[in-house]
Amino acid sequence: MKTKLVMATNNANKLREAREILAPLGIEVLSQREAGADCDPDENGATFAENAKIKAQAVFDAVGLPTIADDSGLCVDALGGAPGVHSARYAPKGQECGKLLGELKDVPESERGAAFRCTICYMDGNGHTEFTGSCEGRIGYEQRGSNGFGYDPVFMVGDKTMAELSADEKNSISHRGAALRALYRFLKERNGD
Repeated sequence: MKTKLVMATNNANKLREAREILAPLGIEVLSQREAGADCDPDENGATFAENAKIKAQAVFDAVGLPTIADDSGLCVDALGGAPGVHSARYAPKGQECGKLLGELKDVPESERGAAFRCTICYMDGNGHTEFTGSCEGRIGYEQRGSNGFGYDPVFMVGDKTMAELSADEKNSISHRGAALRALYRFLKERNGD
């Protein structure tokens, strides 16, 4: 029988990434909707870790199953780390990249450094544990690619944007992928595999 783990999201892209990385452990990752958690907690934390814990706690309280929640965002050097924890609310959906490119239009290449950062909170009856990951890169000058979401079309890793990478390539370097691999190691060790 597969172990069930609830991910505090209904985002298909995040679910796919978690399912792909955790599949070798025989873990079935359910969305919060699939698990019956009808909650949308107020993510009012000041850090990615605080927001991840808020979401994990709400879903764990609703369903009583081991739960993971992530909070992640883009931290741009030239913007003092913004949009950071406000990445999802930085601009109307679908307009994030345009707004970011507009704010950086006069910023030289040497100052366009950025990083995607992610914290995953794992919560069960024994408490919670946090896992982090980051992906360093820079902000490009135009949107390119169609394999990503959010800021992927402007986030450059080498000479490609995240949105130009395949799912496997992205999983191998992404901030969420790194945090999920840390979670994978924790769960594997915990289960004695």
